[in-house]
Amino acid sequence: MDTCVDFSSNLFKPYLSEEAQVNPECYGAELAWWLSRELAARGVETSYPNYEDWGWFVEYIVDDNEYWLCCGNVEGENNRWRVYLDRKAKKLFGRNKAPVEVAAPLLEALSVVLSESPDIQDIQWSSESA
Repeated sequence: MDTCVDFSSNLFKPYLSEEAQVNPECYGAELAWWLSRELAARGVETSYPNYEDWGWFVEYIVDDNEYWLCCGNVEGENNRWRVYLDRKAKKLFGRNKAPVEVAAPLLEALSVVLSESPDIQDIQWSSESA
């Protein structure tokens, strides 16, 4: 199952200065907030966006399975984006990761959200993770 998508869009360009970003040239806040709203509108509830040093994510939890939908720009670009599923481990040392099949509703909704937006082009799915 493809769990990573790259696409082009000017919709998510950062509107705050470079000094306000998580890290220099590390964008994705606008994308994460937009995805959270769009997914919720389709009945797929995530957390509010949060950030790490590499970019932004929203959490998706089903029973005891936790996933992060990670969002960020492709390095060196501010109109090329990547979103990928990070399956979180249920045990120490990364063992027993949440099964990708349980996240199928999230990935299906993500596909619909992206494909229905006229501001998003060049959508390419893959099984890469980062």
